[in-house]
Amino acid sequence: MLTGITRHNRIHLVGVGGSGMIGIARILLKQGFDVSGSDLNDSDELQILKSLGLRLQNNHSPNLIKDAELIIVSSAISANNLELIYANKNKIIVIPRSEMLSSLMKPFRSIAVAGSHGKTTTTSLIANIFNEADLSPTYVIGGKILSDDQSADLGKGEYMIVEADESDGSFLSLNPEIIVITNIDNDHLAFYDSKQSKLNEGFLKFINNLPFNGYVLLNQDDPNVRLIKNNIKRKVITYGTSYPCDYQIIFHDSENFSQEFKVINKKNRLSIDLKTSLLGKHNLYNAAVASIISIEEGIAINHISRALIKFSGVERRLEFSSITFTERRLDIIDDYGHHPAEISATLSVIDSLYEKKEYIMFFEPHRYSRTLQLMNEFAILLSKVKNLFILEIYPASEENITGISSETLIDEINLRGGNASFVKFNEIDNIIINSNKTIKAILMQGAGNISAKTKQLIHEIQS
Repeated sequence: MLTGITRHNRIHLVGVGGSGMIGIARILLKQGFDVSGSDLNDSDELQILKSLGLRLQNNHSPNLIKDAELIIVSSAISANNLELIYANKNKIIVIPRSEMLSSLMKPFRSIAVAGSHGKTTTTSLIANIFNEADLSPTYVIGGKILSDDQSADLGKGEYMIVEADESDGSFLSLNPEIIVITNIDNDHLAFYDSKQSKLNEGFLKFINNLPFNGYVLLNQDDPNVRLIKNNIKRKVITYGTSYPCDYQIIFHDSENFSQEFKVINKKNRLSIDLKTSLLGKHNLYNAAVASIISIEEGIAINHISRALIKFSGVERRLEFSSITFTERRLDIIDDYGHHPAEISATLSVIDSLYEKKEYIMFFEPHRYSRTLQLMNEFAILLSKVKNLFILEIYPASEENITGISSETLIDEINLRGGNASFVKFNEIDNIIINSNKTIKAILMQGAGNISAKTKQLIHEIQS
């Protein structure tokens, strides 16, 4: 329970529909606080929060904050937001989402999962394992666990498991007792003056904020993680595929929509065989590190094994569904990945399932700055896709960068022998309906509006 405020205090969340804000609102409501929120969009999760007592406003006028004593703001909200202007003028306390998350973590033994890729799935896997072991953790995740259809919950146990966001440096507000680092890649560099070294330093500072009795679990296979390892001043436990790691991972060949791997604990020479239904080598790493942190926290192997097999995944992380129309059945794969490394991991799985590349990919680039910075990597990767359509760049509150557009990316892809075309959202349905009968699947890739379009097209085409 939060200290310093009572259940009678009013708390308002600006941008309550954001992936990180949803979880905080849910926990505050379950703790008994009087909570309101505003967002321009509605969703199934917001409707669930309304059933728990959230007062929801579908605009950003200051109506609901006039009697609020605390305002929590999403990092996606601009400084000229009408609610923020009113709050600042009337001296209502305004704090960022990360500061509230840090306050919620204080009574718990907290685990924070950070990294450029894989943190949502890894956080979800850890929460699932702890639940399987009847530890009833509290968790806040940046995506919905498919089996629970929620991104957060208030448990009854001593643990809190959270996803830590490095994109805007907000993870430095958190003070966990345990940190998991999945990897460090060249993403979100716009916040770090376009310098990988500054991003690495941010992760190092985050780790060294651990209490003296805390520890960090590091991916020894990641080159940027290795660069900061020797400057860490807290207990370090390493995992990876090389022998010197504290926990060595051995991956086996996958078959029948499942993957097997072995984890070897060098300290006690314990060798553990595990299996996951998640696809892709990246998910083997996610499953392995979730297993290792669970072992470190004393969870029995049988609980870990059962949880991994039962775990069905996270929303928009290689999420499979299907549509049927005019006697045709097409697989639909909805994936959140928007960095070349994430898209490469997805394409590796998709190419293994559809050996003749009998799929159409719709990609919505995310942010002008990322498209500019990683143009060459995107172009090389996407030039290998047989049937590719590029949507408008999703700006994510960024201003347009002169000379950077979807058409620019398409030109770079096709210069490298690719087959990319521009497409608008309202043209997707017709492309799918009129596609060659050899097409077996549709890949919807990106982190912007494309997910909403995925749900819409499934409904429209099948109707």
